[in-house]
Amino acid sequence: MADRISDLAMAKALANPVRQRILRELEILGEATSTVLAERLGVTTGGTSYNLRVLAEHGFVEEVLERAHGRERWWRLTRLDVRFPVLSGQSPEFRATIEQLNQLWLAEDLETFARFQEVRSRLGGWGDAMPYSRGSVRLTLEELAEFFEEYLALLKRYQRTPDETPDGARTVLTRFIAFPDPEEAT
Repeated sequence: MADRISDLAMAKALANPVRQRILRELEILGEATSTVLAERLGVTTGGTSYNLRVLAEHGFVEEVLERAHGRERWWRLTRLDVRFPVLSGQSPEFRATIEQLNQLWLAEDLETFARFQEVRSRLGGWGDAMPYSRGSVRLTLEELAEFFEEYLALLKRYQRTPDETPDGARTVLTRFIAFPDPEEAT
């Protein structure tokens, strides 16, 4: 089931650049303390602690209670299936927040892809592992929604927690975007 984000405070929590970096680090590490995250991000532990609490308040991360020792708190991602309301159903402020989030994501994707291209020749077989496809399909709005749900189901089938990941596996970043051709007359 999808977790609809229609609350502006929840969207703003997600659209914060530091929080996005924390979420990315937790995706890589699986679990971490605010101290570990602060070191990796080059920010203060107070800053990471505060942002972790905000993310937790909105359900994006959770404490790993079984790893807690004294004041040391461990955190991990929750597996929310985040969805935003359709554009026509968003307030101007909500839309601006989502635009900011999309810009953060796009900038991160472009930077990450550029880093991959820089090291690609040194990655052995993984340097060859970049399936790429551009295409187009003719769909109704309902079919496009179905297409997207099938893509998400395929993606979820291969998502694993760090402890479920087999030897030799690597994190593979996936991105999906589909939009109507703006040149085609309606």
